[in-house]
Amino acid sequence: MTAILDRSVAAPQRHVVRHAPRQRPNPLVQWWVLTRRLLAPTLRNGEILTSLLAPAVFTVGFYIPLDTVMTIFGPGLSSYAQFLMPMIVLQALAFAAISSAFRAATDAVEGINRRFGAMPMPSAVPFAARMSANMIRCSISLAAAVVCGYLIGFRFFGPPAHTVGFIAFALAIGLGLCLFGDVLGTWSRNPEATTQALMLPQLILGMLSVGFAPADQFPEWVQGFVRNQPISQFTYGLRALAGDSTAAAGAVTWSVMAVPLAWVVGLIVVFAPLAVYMTSRRP
Repeated sequence: MTAILDRSVAAPQRHVVRHAPRQRPNPLVQWWVLTRRLLAPTLRNGEILTSLLAPAVFTVGFYIPLDTVMTIFGPGLSSYAQFLMPMIVLQALAFAAISSAFRAATDAVEGINRRFGAMPMPSAVPFAARMSANMIRCSISLAAAVVCGYLIGFRFFGPPAHTVGFIAFALAIGLGLCLFGDVLGTWSRNPEATTQALMLPQLILGMLSVGFAPADQFPEWVQGFVRNQPISQFTYGLRALAGDSTAAAGAVTWSVMAVPLAWVVGLIVVFAPLAVYMTSRRP
């Protein structure tokens, strides 16, 4: 009996190792980290500064050479600054969308999307981070455009609700354009070619729009396209929301806002699922 007890005491003790439960990554933390990853280079390479300066360049480039001419022929509004302001905003947002396409193409060609696809994170997190960074750039560009507009004489004439609507509608346009740029950049996988491909439509649609001159000052054969293309419809909506001391800006009614809102909703509904799908493809 004593021998049995001695052997039991001398027997080595077996320790059971309990592993701590594996913690799942927090998608919100992942989203914030990836958003910071996209914003940090923009602070170092001067992209944020470019977002601030681009509206100033657009304002100087458009307002100074056209103000006198449009004052003589008359755009119908109280001042050419009031008439031109929507185009300054749209050009600033288009510039942010081009940056969005460049960033998406860079991530695609460098294999960042494939790397994210192999990591334990929801497939929508990288896309959400890109859109967050894009909307921050759009907000900065919009704020700079409004400041530039105020410097040349632009003012909000409508009630506060219309001013809020102007900002919200402009940001919705920026979201739609950034979604389009994200899809194009991810699909092309070529940052330089993507940037060049977006510059030409922006130039053509901007020049052949009511952003610089009324539609009736264009040749008759192109007036239908000028009035109905998306940039002109966005301009009509923004111009009505900004208001004017005259009635020439148009009233904020469904007849004025329905088509611009339809274009914005169409961009978001079509390109948001495409952007999520293209980002979520696993290696």
